[in-house]
Amino acid sequence: MSDPMTADGFLRALREEGLVVVEVGDWRSHNRNHKGAWGPVHGVMIHHTVTRGSAATVEICRKGYASLPGPLCHGVITKDGRVHLVGYGRANHAGLGDDDVLQAVVNELPLPPDNEANTDGNRHFYGFECENLGDGDDPWPAAQLDAIERAAAALCRHHGWNERSVIGHLEWQPGKVDPRGFTMASMRARVEERLTHPAGWTPGDPEEEDMPRAISRHNPDEQQITPRKWTTLTVGGLDLLTGASRYQATAHLQTVVPPGSTLQGRFYHLRPDGTRWTGPIVERIGTDGSSFPDFGNSGSIVANERVRFEFIYYPADSSDQTRITVTDAKVRGLYWEAS
Repeated sequence: MSDPMTADGFLRALREEGLVVVEVGDWRSHNRNHKGAWGPVHGVMIHHTVTRGSAATVEICRKGYASLPGPLCHGVITKDGRVHLVGYGRANHAGLGDDDVLQAVVNELPLPPDNEANTDGNRHFYGFECENLGDGDDPWPAAQLDAIERAAAALCRHHGWNERSVIGHLEWQPGKVDPRGFTMASMRARVEERLTHPAGWTPGDPEEEDMPRAISRHNPDEQQITPRKWTTLTVGGLDLLTGASRYQATAHLQTVVPPGSTLQGRFYHLRPDGTRWTGPIVERIGTDGSSFPDFGNSGSIVANERVRFEFIYYPADSSDQTRITVTDAKVRGLYWEAS
């Protein structure tokens, strides 16, 4: 969940990602905010326009139709790879969609089938309309696909989202087919790769040898924790990192730890023979209400080691056997591959 970027921040993020951006008229204040809320935002939605010709496409997306007033998106990505900003705020692009899809986007999980239209998408998604007839034959030039990738990655980078926050209209609203001509799975893979590089990266560019890549894991499923027992965190698997590298990472948990109780956490490196190196213990004390403890570590592993994180709960009353529940878990960080 995030507040929308400012209009200036939106423009800056797109340009820093290496995009050519065209500002169209009063785009900063052109919106449908009088019809409903804008935000919190959860993701980026990609569309095709069913139009031909860049100038006409931009004009239609800016003004809309009699039955659907503009703006119809925030940015129009034309076939030459330019992004034309036509509005900012609430825009008529997403319409009603599936609440289960929205929850999957929020939790950065695989998308379920979209079989309902019960949730306002215009409130929660940035939208890019992409110039294409949408007939499956109209080509998608490499420059345009690159621009879609960069635009989606720019917003994900700003908000700290991963590639699962990028969806197509066809994945949101039953009956929609856009974008047609490439798959959203392939586009998400492109965004995922781009987010491991700095803003503005172009494949083939020489990069500094010491440029880090991202560790990004999230698990919103509940995990029951038995008192006085070390439990390895599960966030898309047990292993947070493999392969020779050095890293900096932080585990973030959400749980209720009663006042006076203790939650400890530590990273460890697991070797193939079952032995391990254990990092320093970080301790957090429970308070009233939900707790959001974080546990950081830095280290390095060789090619056949794995990085994991474990934690343990100590009730204030030594006889208390009540379990606690971790309701949300994330691990975020950076790693540098060994040369």
